[in-house]
Amino acid sequence: MIRSMTAFARQDARGEWGVLTCEIRTVNHRYLEPSFRLPEALRELENRFRETLRQRLRRGKVDVSLRLQGAEESTPAFEINDDIAKAVNHAANHINRMLDNPAHISALDILRWPGVLSVPEQDYTPAREAAVSLFDATVTELVVVREREGERLRPLFEDRLATMRRLVAGVRARMPALLDAQERTLRERFEKARVELDPERVAQEMVLLAQKSDVAEELDRLDAHISEVTETLQRDEAIGRRLDFLMQELNREANTLSSKSIDADVTRSAVDLKVLIEQMREQVQNIE
Repeated sequence: MIRSMTAFARQDARGEWGVLTCEIRTVNHRYLEPSFRLPEALRELENRFRETLRQRLRRGKVDVSLRLQGAEESTPAFEINDDIAKAVNHAANHINRMLDNPAHISALDILRWPGVLSVPEQDYTPAREAAVSLFDATVTELVVVREREGERLRPLFEDRLATMRRLVAGVRARMPALLDAQERTLRERFEKARVELDPERVAQEMVLLAQKSDVAEELDRLDAHISEVTETLQRDEAIGRRLDFLMQELNREANTLSSKSIDADVTRSAVDLKVLIEQMREQVQNIE
């Protein structure tokens, strides 16, 4: 299963406590790096949310936004302690009777007195329970989106892997003829130089030439890495790091093939391989 690290999911929930909106955005990152924007009333849920993300995701920079509207934004219900208010007013009037220039005490002055005015603490338990369910649903949607976006890359990989197999097979098929042609060229150079053809000397030169030009190991490793990429794409797990490593290995073998090339067609095939590998590598950077 191919999972993209770039995705977006949004879910809403409504209740007597108001409206909850959860949005999660993810982009590519080497590790799992979540960040949260939560209402203060729901801040205690952050650790739980982190654990949920850790269980469902492996990599990616994750931005979580949770908004609670209605309950927090509704007009607060004030409570007034009549006994304290009366006591404050009585005390103020008592003092005023002792003063030459008594100051008028307003209702706002009394409300400012500690204990006169209070806001009852709101019970956010139902909203917290709803937030947990909403977050789980949003993460589930996010995973589905990441899988859907990732699977869209499968044809790109399969097409390029098939082209790479054909290029490797083409180079492998050409190598015997190329080595024979090099042997003939070497013999012609000896003859033009009018050097006596010592069979042992020719054999040594051919061994050296074959060693410098032999790309069988590189072709075998390219085939092996291509098969490994194909197998990795079928795994139902986080495969991005493994694919990234395989892209490096493929590129290393393609570079060696190019450096050992003794033919323009082989050089072009090596360049084409590197282009295909780079195209895949760019997409691999966004795979979980």
